Amino acid sequence: MPLGLLRAIAIDLTPLRVSRDYRLVYIGQFVSLFGSAISYVVLPVQMYQITHSSFAVGMLGVAEFLPMFALAFVGGALADYVDRRRLIVLAELGMLVCCGVLAANALLPQPHRWVLFVAAALIAALNAVHRPAMEALTPRLLPPELMPAVAALHMVRYSFNFIVGPGLAGLIVAGFGPFVAYVLDGATFVVAITTMVMLRAIPPPTQAERPSIRAVREAWSYARARQELMGTYVLDVIAMFFGMPMALFPAIAEHFDGASVGWFYSMMAVGPLIVSLTSGWTARVHRHGVAIVLAVLVWGVAIIGFGLTTHLWVALGCLVVAGAADNVSGLFRMTIWNQTIPDRLRGRMASIEMLSYLSGPYLGNAEAGLVASAFGLRTSVVSGGVLCVLGAVAAALALPRFLSYDGREGIRHKQQADVQPRA
Repeated sequence: MPLGLLRAIAIDLTPLRVSRDYRLVYIGQFVSLFGSAISYVVLPVQMYQITHSSFAVGMLGVAEFLPMFALAFVGGALADYVDRRRLIVLAELGMLVCCGVLAANALLPQPHRWVLFVAAALIAALNAVHRPAMEALTPRLLPPELMPAVAALHMVRYSFNFIVGPGLAGLIVAGFGPFVAYVLDGATFVVAITTMVMLRAIPPPTQAERPSIRAVREAWSYARARQELMGTYVLDVIAMFFGMPMALFPAIAEHFDGASVGWFYSMMAVGPLIVSLTSGWTARVHRHGVAIVLAVLVWGVAIIGFGLTTHLWVALGCLVVAGAADNVSGLFRMTIWNQTIPDRLRGRMASIEMLSYLSGPYLGNAEAGLVASAFGLRTSVVSGGVLCVLGAVAAALALPRFLSYDGREGIRHKQQADVQPRA
């Protein structure tokens, strides 16, 4: 490959070079996500081992969705008013305790399924505090023009860990049991907390508003007034609600002669890693809405292929393509959010973002489990992919300003909003 082309597509590492605080955050969250990727697989696999029910695995998504939904705006409002670093540390301490509870339950001769549901719900509730604070912290560490590079680095962190983590999770469950997996996850939270404590103090925004119903309504009003934001939320919910097959992975693996369930989770991250490592081109794409719509359409088609095939390697290939498409969508969604939203609203808007990108998978897993129980695994996967494609087309037609959005104008909008005093 010519050197010039390689430089043009290679991932931009500038954020890691120019900011010590961003390096600390990146390292800590990288390690923490490694442990979370292991538990992400072990928790549903353990539930399936206990119940032998895809429906029960899908209901884990409901248990996670309800507390996340209830606390999302609490976490976002707090992130706009208090020290975001402190919120992150407290949330990670809580998740460390949850890992301990799961580990203790795994040691019982007959682990309790209710403990899995309760722990999943508590972790989701803590995530409702952690994620808005983390999303709001990042734009304070780097300038807006580096946000595409930040999004790519974020995706590298995610995809690498969800390639290695699930594969390792399968080996750990088979060789040592869930206890070791949960202990390892807890240890990674210790590393994340340590790096966060080393961060310099980052005070709340100068125009911070006390948490209140009025503050939450302001965020909703801001989101509804901008189709480029609404498009990112709606398209992701459509893709994940209809096209998310992960709750079915333990059962689908049995239909491929007992293939390791970790392969399916890992393949969903291989595509994102490839896209992230060659993401230099994303800085030259300004029609972010169009890119997101195309990515969601590819995701839906790949999920249809995954549901139709009876060959393991074709199924894994479809998951690679699906993951790559989801990564492209995520890169441009994150870029829109970080380049355009004023700092004083960033935490509350991160709550809306979290509702969009977590509601889809949580409820999508429940939907997949319900449809599979009623109509079978293949029908659940294929129908979800078809509805994803149809929904993406309908959303694109309903949001014309989202399709015409230009990222350069978005940066100018944020710069003006950050310097203007509030009315």
